[in-house]
Amino acid sequence: MSGASEQMPTEPITAVGVLSSHRKAPDDYYVVAQTTDGSDADLWKDGLFKSKVTRYLCFTRKPGPDVVVGVKLTDIKDALPEGFVAVQETTDTKEPAMRKRRLCVKMSPREAAETAVFDFQIVGKSKHQLVHYTSLGEINNMSIWYRIGAVPHLQSNQQNSGRVNDDSPTDTDSRRAVSRPDYEQQSSGGYAKTAMDDVPFGITRRLCDTSKEMQQVNLMGITIKSLAEIEEELFLFDVHHLENMDVCN
Repeated sequence: MSGASEQMPTEPITAVGVLSSHRKAPDDYYVVAQTTDGSDADLWKDGLFKSKVTRYLCFTRKPGPDVVVGVKLTDIKDALPEGFVAVQETTDTKEPAMRKRRLCVKMSPREAAETAVFDFQIVGKSKHQLVHYTSLGEINNMSIWYRIGAVPHLQSNQQNSGRVNDDSPTDTDSRRAVSRPDYEQQSSGGYAKTAMDDVPFGITRRLCDTSKEMQQVNLMGITIKSLAEIEEELFLFDVHHLENMDVCN
């Protein structure tokens, strides 16, 4: 078991390709030019004679909308796995990528992916196993290994950090807490019902009583009389006045 590749990359792979020369890698691409034991990682050579044709695996972690969620190494005559696309041409020269085998990759939108491919390594003659890596298959007496990891979703984390706790009071709850306890907005319309509704209003009968039996009220020595008492006094005054006039005549 090899512990040289235990450190996990921080970003998933967003594209995979094959180069005709390890010196012609595009910007932001990594080239697997050597095996884990230091040998040449040429995917084209046949093992008997050194070929003038070379092929090297490359990949990038440049941020993009899609990530690589699966890889397969199949025979060139086999049917293409469902959901996968084949790397058929070299990235730099547009020549056939491989001679006998075919590298297939599966892409997915980053936001929909839970796991993705984070790294590639090629093991040569030593045939040792890599910690945390999965074997993809063999080509030209070399085995390709890849590492799967969880896809970080930065946007989702930011949304969760800014999300309001369901248990925390909202603006509506705060306004409701300080509102009058006897006020209740009716759901059927804009009518507002209070605790004073349905209470009958009227003038007390004591205020409407104009009978003689009404008690007199004395305020600061001033006697307040009823209308009947005032009229009676005026009538007696008129009678007394007339009687005085008759005596004088």
